[in-house]
Amino acid sequence: MDIHELTRDLFVKNDSKIVMLVADGLGGLPQSPGGKTELETAATPHLDALATRGVCGGSIPVFPGIAPGSGPGHLALFGYDPIKYRIGRGALEATGIGFELADGDVAVRCNFCTLDENGLISDRRAGRIPTEQSAPIAESLRAVSIDGVEIFVEPVKEHRFVVVFRAPGLAGNVDDTDPQQTGVPPLAAQANDDASRKTAAIANEFIRQAAEILREQPAANGLTMRGFAEKPKLPTYDEVYGLSAAAIAVYPMYKGLARLVGMQLVGQAKTLDEQIEALQSHWDDFDFFFIHFKYTDSTGEDGNFDEKVKQIERLDAVIPAINQLRPDVMIVTGDHSTPAHLAAHSWHPVPTLLVSDVCRTDAATTFGEQQCVTGGLGQFEAKYLMSLALGNAKRMTKYGA
Repeated sequence: MDIHELTRDLFVKNDSKIVMLVADGLGGLPQSPGGKTELETAATPHLDALATRGVCGGSIPVFPGIAPGSGPGHLALFGYDPIKYRIGRGALEATGIGFELADGDVAVRCNFCTLDENGLISDRRAGRIPTEQSAPIAESLRAVSIDGVEIFVEPVKEHRFVVVFRAPGLAGNVDDTDPQQTGVPPLAAQANDDASRKTAAIANEFIRQAAEILREQPAANGLTMRGFAEKPKLPTYDEVYGLSAAAIAVYPMYKGLARLVGMQLVGQAKTLDEQIEALQSHWDDFDFFFIHFKYTDSTGEDGNFDEKVKQIERLDAVIPAINQLRPDVMIVTGDHSTPAHLAAHSWHPVPTLLVSDVCRTDAATTFGEQQCVTGGLGQFEAKYLMSLALGNAKRMTKYGA
């Protein structure tokens, strides 16, 4: 029996409200041994006040030592085993912008990149080109034509866009073409099984034709492909937890993941303040609210310690507005750690804070990595966070006689 079978059997309906505030890439590292992490450096009086009322710990998204992508990291937070449920980033991005994937489609999350005169990648994100500039460039790639294949190209945000291939006999087990470093050329798409060979061949032809279209672009003159994926099938929040769930996110990928687990997207927020306004507006309509904050991750990936500190402080500033709604359970965590020191996702346990009227508090007086190491939640697998939330919301009855 897995955890979802148990939660189905045990869940109890009540009027409790659960808020899960996810600061993407929240966990960090000190810049030098013995120093403070980004979270510990930030001035976070409101999060610290929550820590004194709640219980802290460190969540492990996949397994110890494994650095997760954002997809597996969020799936774990939502209570889905990220090993059992594997969703490619392409499907998340496509679903997040509202594209309805058909059975048999393969979706790919693509990045514009900058290539130098030798065809080597000088910037993996094309300088984070603004959306208003990148969208027309993405749309220009709709001119790519491959016999027997229907191709959809959709802008996403900044340097990101989505490509969906629709044809008989496609599968998504194809390696990324992003080498994850600069100074080298993009990789060719390589299939990992016979069923995906056709997809890899189509991807490589798309890249070949796209290169001609992009050749004269000053920054977005190349592309990489990541997260080849078919349409996944997941049980919904209502099915496994008995919760009506809302998602309040800005970036399409996180909207997509939320939709795939049956959350309803609410609001058209583009800023953190607008996300909180959407929470307030829809407070009476849902049991569970997922709020996603991206910029703790992107600043970490950029290796910008000071800017990540500022983004954590921005997040802290909205805590009073959430508190005013009096959620029965409040969770603050991240999907993974993104230390600026590494400028990449890492395997380090993610600082996690849970507050309810019935939680067993610990000695933490601030919210940071060191306090979370010794906190009452301990170091736990993130896939159990939802059952902790349900228990604290009194939404599960006793197991067994």
